[in-house]
Amino acid sequence: MLRTLLTERLNIKHPIIQGGMHYVGYAPLAAAVSNAGGLGIITALTMPSPEDLRKEIQKCKTLTNKPFGVNLTLLPMLAPPDYGAYAQVVVDEGIKVVETAGHYKGVAEFVDMFKKHDIMIIHKCVAVRHALTAQRIGVDMISMDGFECAGHPGEMDVGNWVLLAKAARELDIPFLASGGCADGKQLAAALAMGAEGVNMGTRFMATVEAPIHDNIKQAIVNADENSTALVMRTMRNTERVYKNKAVEKVMEIEKEYPGEFDRIKHLITGQNYRKVFQETGDVDEGVWSAGVVMGLIDDVPTCENLLDSIVKEAHDIITNRLDSMIVK
Repeated sequence: MLRTLLTERLNIKHPIIQGGMHYVGYAPLAAAVSNAGGLGIITALTMPSPEDLRKEIQKCKTLTNKPFGVNLTLLPMLAPPDYGAYAQVVVDEGIKVVETAGHYKGVAEFVDMFKKHDIMIIHKCVAVRHALTAQRIGVDMISMDGFECAGHPGEMDVGNWVLLAKAARELDIPFLASGGCADGKQLAAALAMGAEGVNMGTRFMATVEAPIHDNIKQAIVNADENSTALVMRTMRNTERVYKNKAVEKVMEIEKEYPGEFDRIKHLITGQNYRKVFQETGDVDEGVWSAGVVMGLIDDVPTCENLLDSIVKEAHDIITNRLDSMIVK
């Protein structure tokens, strides 16, 4: 076992979090991760309404007696949801850890609300300067999200090798390594660089319990580190996605009409995303997030086997390989 501030504060066995993921972060996966000793997270905005989130949280409670959290992401949207209502469900249901993401002004209005109810806030950031702002407004922990990550890596293009080292120098609150994480070597490296654990997304998509179509899981296994693309760069809302026919079409349109979201909206829509993951399994049909970490994924284990193997590998590296390098 490995003991860090993350495991101690959340009372979990392993320093590994399953980050929020659209159309993946449902109760079955969150419960499986928590039962395996990590921290499972339900993605709030994947639920059509606050009441649907309440039902999903209550479902998760029937599947695990371990801690689990909720992701609340505040990103630019054509029709913003009622974030306050989602946040109130988190409070009402007694959730004790929230993963937040998005602009600090959106997050700031909920910090006092969550703190008042003793809810730990882990805020995802793609730049150290953003992390310092989040620290100032009162979040408890930072998830430093390197450019390798799936989803929205921001516009800074800084990878974790530098991002984590700088976070260790600059931050006064604990942080996690997020983006590109999949194995024990990386967990050991993250701890060595000052992190208190890792936050994984794409790696959890390729697990037995992930509630997505098996075709998507197999596509991740078959892919490598060159199988992603960046879309919406010209809109300064960059997203790292699985490279497929739909994405190639988006990139073609965006090149011809930079910054014009309306021309790609029909391809980017979340309903396409959901349909691919939950119904058709057609890997070329929609635009869906995935990280370069696919180059390190070659199987579809249970969450328990995955977490146990990651921690065992990290433990062996720390106690054997690294210790053997010290001249005594």
